Amino acid sequence: MASYKFTGTKEGKKISGNVDAPTKDVAMSTLSHQNVHVLSLRATSGGSIMSKLPIGKPKVKQKDLVIFTRQLSTMISAGVPLTRSLTTMQTQAENKYFGSIIGSISKDIEGGMALADSFEKHPDTFSDVYVNMVRAGESGGILDEILQRLAAQVEKDATIRKKVKSAMAYPVVILGVTVIAFFGIMIFVIPKLGKIIKDLGGPDAELPVYTQAMLGLSGFMQKNAILIFIVMFIGTFFFRRYIKTPKGKYKLHSTLLKIPVIKVILIKIAIARFARTFASLMAAGVGVLDALEVTGKAIGNLVIEEELKEAADQIKAGKQLSEPLSKSPHFPAIVAQMLAIGEETGQIDTILLKVADFYEEEVDAVIDGISSLIEPVMILVLGGMVGIIAASVMGPIASLSQNVGKE
Repeated sequence: MASYKFTGTKEGKKISGNVDAPTKDVAMSTLSHQNVHVLSLRATSGGSIMSKLPIGKPKVKQKDLVIFTRQLSTMISAGVPLTRSLTTMQTQAENKYFGSIIGSISKDIEGGMALADSFEKHPDTFSDVYVNMVRAGESGGILDEILQRLAAQVEKDATIRKKVKSAMAYPVVILGVTVIAFFGIMIFVIPKLGKIIKDLGGPDAELPVYTQAMLGLSGFMQKNAILIFIVMFIGTFFFRRYIKTPKGKYKLHSTLLKIPVIKVILIKIAIARFARTFASLMAAGVGVLDALEVTGKAIGNLVIEEELKEAADQIKAGKQLSEPLSKSPHFPAIVAQMLAIGEETGQIDTILLKVADFYEEEVDAVIDGISSLIEPVMILVLGGMVGIIAASVMGPIASLSQNVGKE
C-alpha cells in the first residue's frame, strides 16, 4: 500500500493531507468520493521501496480473480446486496492488494457508480473483455450469469497460459545453461587447451581450419568479454523497448506467425480465444462491432487484431462476419464455415463455444507433442556443441601428441 500526499478544496476550503491507496487512480477515486477536488497528488515515502519498483509491483493472480468472480456471482444470485458482497469478499481476500482494490470498488458502488465503470478504473486487474461483459450483464439484468461465464473464461485462459509456460520452461532453462556453458568454455577452457596445442606443435604447427577458427573466436571472446556482455545487455534492453512500441510489437507478432512450429501454436491459441471471447460477448448482448473490437484486444496478437478491424469495416458495409474471415490467412476455413452456420441459425455463441473447445484441445495436443520432442532436440544441440569443440581442440592435441612421441 502506497501513501499519497494531496492538496485540494472541499466546500470552498483548501485542505491537504495523506491518503493510502494501492494506486494513484484509487487514491483519486477515494478523494473524489470524499467530495475533495484534487489540485495535486504525489506519492510520498510512506510506501515501501519495493512498491515503487517495477519488479515489486503487486499483482492479482488469475486464481484470485476466478474465486472473486465466482463468489460475486453466487452472492448476487442469492440476493445479497452488491456492496455487502464486496465488503465480505474484501475482508476474506488473501491477497491484500486485491482486497484494497475490492474496497475501492465497494466505495465506488456506494457512491452510485456502475460496477463495470469501477472495474474499468483497474485495467491491470480487469481486462477490457471482463469490463465489457460486466457492463452487458448490468444492462441486461443477468450479471450473475455473466460472472459465471467470466469465471469459466478466466479459468480457460489461465489453463492455456500455464500449459504454454510449462512447455517453454524446460527449453528456456536448457538454452540458458547452454549459453553460459558456451561462454565459460570459450573464455576459460579453450585458451588453456590452445596453449597446450602450441606447446606441443610449436609456432609453425599446421592446424585444421576449424581449429584455428575456434581458437580465434576464443581469443576474441577472452579479450573482449566485458565489451561483449555490455553489447548484449544494451542490445537486449533496446530490443525489449522496441517490442513494447506498437510498431515493434506488430513486427514481432508478424515474425512469430512466420516461424513454422510457433505459428501453429499461436494461431490455435488465438482462434480459441477469439471463439470463446466473441461467443461470450455475443451471449451477453454486446453488439457485433463492439464485440469484435474487444475480442481483438483480448487475442494478444496485433496482426490478427488488425484482421478483425478490417472485418469490422466490411461488416459496416453490410457483409456477414464469416465472409472476411473466410479470406483470412490465419483463420482456418472451418472457423468461417462454423460461423456462417451460426449466422444462419442465430446460434453464433453456441457454435463458437464448440469451436473454442475444439481448438483448446488442439492446443493441448500440440503442446504435449512439442514437449515430448524438446528433450531429444536439446540433447542433440548440446551433443553437437560438445562434438564440435572436441573435434576442433582434442583431435589436434591427440595428433600432435603422437607426432611428439614418434620424434
